[in-house]
Amino acid sequence: MQTLVQMVFPPRCLSCGGLVESDFGLCGDCWAQTTFTSGLCCDLCGAPLPGESESAEHCDECLTVARPWSHGRAALLYSGVGRKLVLGLKHGDRHDIARPAARWMARAARGMATPDMLVVPVPLHLSRHLARRHNQSALLAQALAAELSLDWCPDALERRQATPSLEGKSRAERFEVLAGRITVPNLRTRMIVGRPVMVVDDVMTTGATLAAAAEACLAAGATEVCTCVLARVAQAP
Repeated sequence: MQTLVQMVFPPRCLSCGGLVESDFGLCGDCWAQTTFTSGLCCDLCGAPLPGESESAEHCDECLTVARPWSHGRAALLYSGVGRKLVLGLKHGDRHDIARPAARWMARAARGMATPDMLVVPVPLHLSRHLARRHNQSALLAQALAAELSLDWCPDALERRQATPSLEGKSRAERFEVLAGRITVPNLRTRMIVGRPVMVVDDVMTTGATLAAAAEACLAAGATEVCTCVLARVAQAP
């Protein structure tokens, strides 16, 4: 039966749609155009760094911008095929991207995970959620929690007030717009208090959204917050 299914619906590349050997994979050309964050990376945002080191290192941005979380990782850079995959998941109803993306994220985040950790997605405001019909961060969080065998909660965080698009805004404007806009609902506080939390999002630009989410978790009693994103906006080393 599986052979018959593969004959009718052969595996396709997640990016270009070309034939590949297995489901949920990338062809050779698309793989070459995807910059994964392997090797030395910033311990706070996952941006790749030059050189080799056995100690925790931070990129220039994280040395100048305070991060309320303790560790952070990204699976790939937001460029080339990586950008195409993020946009497909976010705006193209490409739910099939979430599962392989979570595998890549798990590979980057496994060292941060602890058995009692709770995985939570960055929330969307209700109006944007209805317009988009899904929360791409929740899809990633669910699949990532499964990969790491961790608990997860899709509505541990909420965004009660709608926020304008952050595209084109400066770093300071992004932090100002998001300050205090993400909270933990009273009914979800008991899930967070006294345990570490991993906040999941699709892409990190300045970190303003992740900071608002991390601060909300810490205010609700989380012992520690780390972050994991599919893609990081940064330059390759």
